[in-house]
Amino acid sequence: MSALSDDEQLDSLKSFAKKYGSAIISGILIALIAFFGWQYWQKKNLAEHQMNTAKVQQLMDDARNTEANPDAFSQLSATADKIVKEAPDSAQAIQTQFLMAKLAYDQQDFAAAEKALKKVENSKVKDQGLVQLVKLRLAYAQLAQKKYDEAIQSLAAVTDPAFKATADEARGDVYVAKNDRENAQKAYQSAWDTLVERKQERQILQIKLESVGVLVDDPEIERPVLETQVDES
Repeated sequence: MSALSDDEQLDSLKSFAKKYGSAIISGILIALIAFFGWQYWQKKNLAEHQMNTAKVQQLMDDARNTEANPDAFSQLSATADKIVKEAPDSAQAIQTQFLMAKLAYDQQDFAAAEKALKKVENSKVKDQGLVQLVKLRLAYAQLAQKKYDEAIQSLAAVTDPAFKATADEARGDVYVAKNDRENAQKAYQSAWDTLVERKQERQILQIKLESVGVLVDDPEIERPVLETQVDES
């Protein structure tokens, strides 16, 4: 079977990203909603914020009905806006924006997802880890809208070493979308080197690297030794 051409490899990766990208981001946003809520309640008194929390919980419950009701998203948006206006920098407001971003991703409304994430970005949250995650998700929302330069700019703000591999991989995704093969290779390779050093999961990244023409050996995967017979006649 013949090897794929450069264009075919890029098209294959774009198809992969289109098929699974939204689901991956949606899953990450769900984790962010749960994580941030848990961290918050570790530090604050539950009774002081019971009312606002109940509103967020009701919003999350209502969100489960968005598929059955085409008007549900606009209704949820109105409710979310009220929660955010009451306490724009509260944990509940941030949870609400993450929820709206997730719902927007599910509906492939990437402009709405970007809007929700920018509200978190512009809040007074001092948790730098959270800010870095928001920048990453914002970049993918911009990528989905073909705002390539804005996505690269968002990723440039991800400076925490803990997120280096994720940011490099996202940067590679943007360059693939731009048909910038050379920079995609560099970004993916940088992400790969970091993940190998940290001994972290990297199978999907390996697929992406191969799709842009870079074959890498995973030092943690033992390659089978093929026995060959030598004709001694």
